Amino acid sequence: MKKLTIIRHAKSSWEHPVIDFERPLKKRGLEDASLVSSYAKDKIIIPDLILSSAANRARSTAAIFIKTLDFQHVDFQEDNKLYDFAGKDLIEVINSCDNAINHLMIFGHNFAITSFVNAYGSVLYDNVPTSGLVSIDFDTDTWQNLSAGKTVLKIFPKDLK
Repeated sequence: MKKLTIIRHAKSSWEHPVIDFERPLKKRGLEDASLVSSYAKDKIIIPDLILSSAANRARSTAAIFIKTLDFQHVDFQEDNKLYDFAGKDLIEVINSCDNAINHLMIFGHNFAITSFVNAYGSVLYDNVPTSGLVSIDFDTDTWQNLSAGKTVLKIFPKDLK
């Protein structure tokens, strides 16, 4: 059994004169990431590996979740391939994971996240919002052979407000 917990980065700011990759989080993004991660604290098992897009907004979101969930001891890696909006690279990153990893947590971007969740999960979403978290269980022993799994958890900020 493999478990994937996937989180879309928190709401980012367009107010700063920086390239897209460097955009920081907005105040609302900071608040929503804290809200979702606090609510998830007793609902998420410890992952074996945490991967994040190297973009500032994804890394910052990951930092909030890692601190709130007390996952500082979990292996954390940034992957430039997760700076992906279409979804092809996201799937490649997941498929290339070591099969010793049973629970993988990923921080990334839309449209890739919504596309993946809808293609591989058992529940369809119009949009996984910023700071949205979805966990999917897969009845397989390998990341390379993923097929449809079961959506077992969804936490969206609007559901907590």
